[in-house]
Amino acid sequence: SEFENNCIVIVDPVGYCSDGQYVFIEYEGVRWFRRYKIRKDKKYLIALNEIYPEILLDNSYDVLGIIIQKNIDRKITHYKWRGVHEKSCNI
Repeated sequence: SEFENNCIVIVDPVGYCSDGQYVFIEYEGVRWFRRYKIRKDKKYLIALNEIYPEILLDNSYDVLGIIIQKNIDRKITHYKWRGVHEKSCNI
């Protein structure tokens, strides 16, 4: 799994995200931690565990932040920050 139990993640509250990034998004009153994907101009939240369905987003979501780093037992992984703004919102 990409994010094991007890791993620490660093979230940058930038207010936008790009295709393929791990994100925290609020949608329909629920906060989700998933991968953000764009396919054929449609935006989805993809679960890390395949047993959960993907979520098709409309334009009513807010990007709370993107994952920029994880730490598992002092092994640090950095996630590249992409400057392309797919979705802007107020945080």
